[in-house]
Amino acid sequence: MVQVAPLQLSAAELQAPAALFTALLAVVHLLSGRLRVDGERRRRWLSAASGVSVAYVFVLLLPEVSEAALSVGERQGEALLAEQLVYLMALVGFVVFYGVEVVVVQRRGEPTETATGVYRFHLAVFALYSAVIGFLLFHQEVETVTSLALYAVAMGLHLVATDAGLRRHHGAAFDRWGRWLLAGGTLVGGAMGALAAESGLALSMTFGFLAGAIVLNVVKEELPSLDQSRFVAFVSAALAYTVVLLLT
Repeated sequence: MVQVAPLQLSAAELQAPAALFTALLAVVHLLSGRLRVDGERRRRWLSAASGVSVAYVFVLLLPEVSEAALSVGERQGEALLAEQLVYLMALVGFVVFYGVEVVVVQRRGEPTETATGVYRFHLAVFALYSAVIGFLLFHQEVETVTSLALYAVAMGLHLVATDAGLRRHHGAAFDRWGRWLLAGGTLVGGAMGALAAESGLALSMTFGFLAGAIVLNVVKEELPSLDQSRFVAFVSAALAYTVVLLLT
């Protein structure tokens, strides 16, 4: 049986589908609050979303981080820590978002003025996070519509979960204008991605940072607590998305 490789497209040809997926991710921010379900359905949904996101991280994202690290190592030659730069940026992404979560949790319940500042800080960080996700829609390692779609689906589910965490922290304030800020961040990041020329080192470092941030946020938001977990839904979704990733 002869396998046909996915059709590679030029950067210009990918602009339109990347723009469409950017708009759809922005819509996810705006509508995620309307997708609330309760009880057993909610637990199954969270477990299934976790399975998809974890499959994407381990099957596609981490191998691509490895490829980016090797590419940077080749470009940097004998430079100090050349091959480790992307991994260091992944660590930075993980630590930064862990630090943000610590600050938010520790400041919870403080006076109104402090709480408002924490809320704005929290939203600003996640607006930047959404912008990076939108930016990288226009700079995929594998330049196919299928690759874009797989990335968009995984990131869409991921954003539903992170938005739920922000809503849990900040309540109605997030629904009033926070979700609009994140949607705007996604669109701004996409616009920057469309206009930016590819820069090998900077792009690889940005990719590494996002990978570390996603790993932290997957663990923090998308893995339900043990009493909320539905293992069958988690494993089924993880296996199904793994098969999709391996076959495309």
